[in-house]
Amino acid sequence: MEFKSFLIKYAEIGTKGKNRYVFEDILCSNIRHVLRPIDGRFSVRKEYGRIFVDCHEEYDYDELVEALQRVFGIVGICPVLVVPDQPWDSLSKVIVDFVDECYEDKNFTFKSHCRRINKNYPMHSNDVNMECGAVLLTAFPELRVDVHHPDVMIHIELREQIYIYSVTIPGPGGLPVGTNGTAMLLLSGGIDSPVAGYMISKRGVHLEAVYFDAPPHTSLQAKQKVIDLAKQVAKYSGAITLHIVHFTEIQEEIYHRCPEDEITIIMRRYMMRIAQKLAAMDHCQALITGESIGQVASQTIYSLQVTNAVCTYPVFRPCIGMDKQEIVSVAEKIKTYETSILPYEDCCTVFVAKHPVTKPKLEDIEQSETLLADVIDAMVDRAIETREVMKVR
Repeated sequence: MEFKSFLIKYAEIGTKGKNRYVFEDILCSNIRHVLRPIDGRFSVRKEYGRIFVDCHEEYDYDELVEALQRVFGIVGICPVLVVPDQPWDSLSKVIVDFVDECYEDKNFTFKSHCRRINKNYPMHSNDVNMECGAVLLTAFPELRVDVHHPDVMIHIELREQIYIYSVTIPGPGGLPVGTNGTAMLLLSGGIDSPVAGYMISKRGVHLEAVYFDAPPHTSLQAKQKVIDLAKQVAKYSGAITLHIVHFTEIQEEIYHRCPEDEITIIMRRYMMRIAQKLAAMDHCQALITGESIGQVASQTIYSLQVTNAVCTYPVFRPCIGMDKQEIVSVAEKIKTYETSILPYEDCCTVFVAKHPVTKPKLEDIEQSETLLADVIDAMVDRAIETREVMKVR
């Protein structure tokens, strides 16, 4: 069957009370945005508790579904048959034809579920369910009813028009991007930070990102790898403003002036300082990192405490309690993993101490940072002023 409409289900949005329309409108806008590149003409409309995508020209079904599965806020995508409001005698024939066309093999169990939004329809929901079961069993004797665990659920929504569907394709869930402000993602070429950006974006947060480049110690391939990762995350989050900060000068000065076992944590603190300055310039409300407790020396709880000491913005760490395999599983799902494991080193892996401190003390780190006092402020300003900025889609 060629479907001309899709019913879009959401979940959390339904709990937003009087603000619900704001979330619905942003979700509709995000759906329109992801549909623009797809061949065909589509319109998006909302009715109470539902959003509908109507297809006015030929389109690629798989391409459309794949696009909708990247829109946060959607929990279900249902290809629907739309028919005019009509009496049960004629509607029952439509339902029989629908099942006949959708299911060549009728050897399955089913249940009927009716939502009667149009209270003027002469039959109540339970009556529709019983009559639907009766007509289907009469038309197809091999069918069987199972009200607890059916193979197929026949949905009938009685609105101004009547919607019939039996398939619900899972969406990504979450909240529509743009409903919860903007945050600055510290994006490296590793596995964790793209996953962190995806997870925070799923909570409705728009993303910007900063990458710390260190030529000639890092290659053009490493930079392109991060751009490619940002493009993949942007398929879910929408367009990302990517700031590429040239960090070489700062890293080399830290490496030559500071204690060898502290260079990683000091570099991390200056990354956070720069990310926060960029966040303030672009009116972001938070920072995002891919840190997971205990994964490396700079991610012990002691190191995280020292790193956080330079931040006044909240720092979101959605991977903090996940082990590596859990993070990898998300990376594979969002298709960033294969790019992340490409063998191009980023600045975090080039300047690594042989024996980094795992229980740094804030007063010791701050004392070591005084060794940079005569040059570091100018370097930070220069790094920000000379950054590259690009819009990644």
